[in-house]
Amino acid sequence: MPARARTGPRAAFRRWRHRRPFWGGLLLALGGGEILLTEKASLKVVLHIGMQGLAGYLLPTLMVLLGVLILVNPAQRLFYSLTGILLSLGTWITSNLGGFLIGLLLGATGSCLTFGWLPDQEPRRGLLRRRREAAARRRSAAEPVAVTPGASGAPGEEPA
Repeated sequence: MPARARTGPRAAFRRWRHRRPFWGGLLLALGGGEILLTEKASLKVVLHIGMQGLAGYLLPTLMVLLGVLILVNPAQRLFYSLTGILLSLGTWITSNLGGFLIGLLLGATGSCLTFGWLPDQEPRRGLLRRRREAAARRRSAAEPVAVTPGASGAPGEEPA
């Protein structure tokens, strides 16, 4: 089977995805979306209750916005991830225990993944392979050389 060239929309999406904290931003946005979907009160009731009711919609909306911003502008990922974790934890109080814990956990996980993402980190597969090769080189260099009888080259000994 001939090797396919990495062109086309799928390969372009893969290259785009690898240059940003894709999974972190996606999980943060999904967490905010899940919390928004679990809100029970209509917007008319929320506006009547006041600021406390509005916060139930505001925090998850900001979570979705931050998730999108992480995908669009990964250079500001640290600020977005710290704000995202604070918003996620704030939904515990304002939005049905953070969307019944599911949205809160998705948002917190996405924020942590984004915070830990490093743009210049080399791929793990290549890193592990290079570490194994270096360890094998060190082992082969540390092994004693097998000496054949009569060819030791010790002084005063004649070869057979």
